[in-house]
Amino acid sequence: MTPPVRVLVCDDQALVRAGFSVILDAQPDLTVVGEAGDGEEAVALALALRPDIVVMDVRMPLLDGIEATRRLAGPGVETPARILVVTTFNLDEYVYEALRAGASGFLLKDAGPAELVGAVRTVAAGEALLAPAVTRRLVGSFAARLRPPEQPPPGHQRLRSLSPRETEVLRLIAAGLSNAEIAAAMVLSPETVKTYVSRILTKLDLRDRVQAVVLAYRSGLADVHG
Repeated sequence: MTPPVRVLVCDDQALVRAGFSVILDAQPDLTVVGEAGDGEEAVALALALRPDIVVMDVRMPLLDGIEATRRLAGPGVETPARILVVTTFNLDEYVYEALRAGASGFLLKDAGPAELVGAVRTVAAGEALLAPAVTRRLVGSFAARLRPPEQPPPGHQRLRSLSPRETEVLRLIAAGLSNAEIAAAMVLSPETVKTYVSRILTKLDLRDRVQAVVLAYRSGLADVHG
């Protein structure tokens, strides 16, 4: 029997922490192993408990969720944690900074319990997740804004190594489509799409789908406005 996914819940509001914990703990395949009320405690508990997923609030005392995410999953971290950022603030800066800090997913707190559970499962399975309402608008606009025209982003040259099919899959990933949706659009099996995604990440030396989305926009492969 597969052991349950171990989750650490981090939020400065006790009622929110308790609510998330009750929702997640009620699932047979999930278990909450700890709770943190500030960013410093979040980092300490994550390092001590090594949960499979950290559910991270953005605005917390002592250390905000963005910096906590960076310390747990950012550049240079040897064994990056999988972070699902959950916040009430649907602000471009928070989303992009969370992704740049190494988050694997972003969800708004007004999402329902089923969406929260689904998001944790998705990130635990190794797939990145962005709330549908923010995928193209936020990642696209920020990636474009931060791209100096004379300085292509890391991985840009490797795009040439992709086959036409892999390039098309990457465009659809950047558009926010899931593997199932990509499979339907390209008339492929989900397993074939999963293989394509794995090859793309390997060829481009990327950790997950979020990094693939950012690279697609920053390189100009995906159209911010289209």
